[in-house]
Amino acid sequence: MKQIDEMQTSQHISLGDRALNLHFKQHGNGYPVLLIHGLFGSLSNLGLLAKHLEQLGYRVISIDALNHGLSPRSNSMSYRTQAAAVKAVCEELAIDQCAVVGHSMGGKIAMALAQQYPGLISTLVVADIAPVSYQHNHTAVFSGLMSFQPSTISSRLEADKCLAKHIVEPGVRQFLLKSLTKVDGQWRWLFDVEKLYACYSSIIDWSAGESFSKPCLFIKGELSDYIVADYQTQVAQQFPNASLKVIAGTGHWLHAEKPALFNRLTEQFLAAHI
Repeated sequence: MKQIDEMQTSQHISLGDRALNLHFKQHGNGYPVLLIHGLFGSLSNLGLLAKHLEQLGYRVISIDALNHGLSPRSNSMSYRTQAAAVKAVCEELAIDQCAVVGHSMGGKIAMALAQQYPGLISTLVVADIAPVSYQHNHTAVFSGLMSFQPSTISSRLEADKCLAKHIVEPGVRQFLLKSLTKVDGQWRWLFDVEKLYACYSSIIDWSAGESFSKPCLFIKGELSDYIVADYQTQVAQQFPNASLKVIAGTGHWLHAEKPALFNRLTEQFLAAHI
């Protein structure tokens, strides 16, 4: 296989009358593994896992989801649309089969990808999300994000103070601030707040597709309520070859709270099923 040291690019696809160009980075060679981040994140969120898998000899492709990072802005964030956009990246990179790891919203994109294109996906790791429609809301987060224009602030500390008027949890604010960046001397978010707000009903929704019978690993944060016992039926129906691991003492951002354990569970699962 041709040596791939590092590649960063955007992939053009056409969905109806929309042209989308997903941004991604890839490192290493070997068997390809896609990494897909969650809501309000970017491809850097799974950076520790990307580095770990690259060192193990995998070809790692980290993707910015629609309306996040350097990927294009879109009025649709249905999981069918998002899965098709990721598949187009695989086609551009001549990837016939790969594993995929997704956290939260990225886990739903990964599950949709497996259900829509089962021949493409060999195995699946889903971090702290289930194949269900959620009643969760991010009202406080959106209120904080919409309470100020980042271009008007002078520092991250000022942004944090603005967010703190609406978002109590320091960890949530710090996660959001990772996507605050300075461009041409002005601060801006790497995600599109308005489009995420407009698409929020699609983000928390889920339409079950055909069952995916290949091996899957669901990793739950012990303190998180995104995977609960009531969802076992939906998981078993849609992913009948799924197993579950729980990381003690972690919440929804389990990959950041205990990265060594999260990386090891992912590594062991991929090694057993690829």
